[in-house]
Amino acid sequence: MDVNLAPLRAWDDFFPGSDRFARPDFRDISKWNNRVVSNLLYYQTNYLVVAAMMISVVGFLSPFNMILGGVIVVLVFMGFVWAAHNKDILRRMKKQYPTAFVMVVMLASYFLISMFGGVMVFVFGITLPLLLMFIHASLRLRNLKNKLENKMEGIGLKKTPMGIILDALEQQEDNINKFADYISKARE
Repeated sequence: MDVNLAPLRAWDDFFPGSDRFARPDFRDISKWNNRVVSNLLYYQTNYLVVAAMMISVVGFLSPFNMILGGVIVVLVFMGFVWAAHNKDILRRMKKQYPTAFVMVVMLASYFLISMFGGVMVFVFGITLPLLLMFIHASLRLRNLKNKLENKMEGIGLKKTPMGIILDALEQQEDNINKFADYISKARE
């Protein structure tokens, strides 16, 4: 199946007034995780544009450190994903604690980048865009179009770059299983 970039959502949908934002229920981690995953899939192109602007500014100011930081983060992420596929304990950690898994990747990247002296580039060029994406995805309420798009991604009708990343973090399997259970119950 071809990988397609999701459409750019209208900016008034992406960042409207406070009526479409709400604090997540921190006691229900699975519901919060579902909200984050849904918003990451739905607004992925908007997140990409915002991150690209921030990375471009930092990359313009310090191109070598930005390239070095990006390469280190990608290599560390790929290393952790590979290790999680080959070690059961890491696979369980990645599945149960995806935020902790991403934090471990970021901390490992930070320590490697600090050896080369590019810590501020890491903070502003890599960590800040990821943090802003996570905050927006956590606070943004989902709408009907958001839920429909995510179901299409979840059952494999569409494949997007964010879907591939979330698959690597094993964050979409639960949605697929829930949807399959729903369909089987509806048939009965």
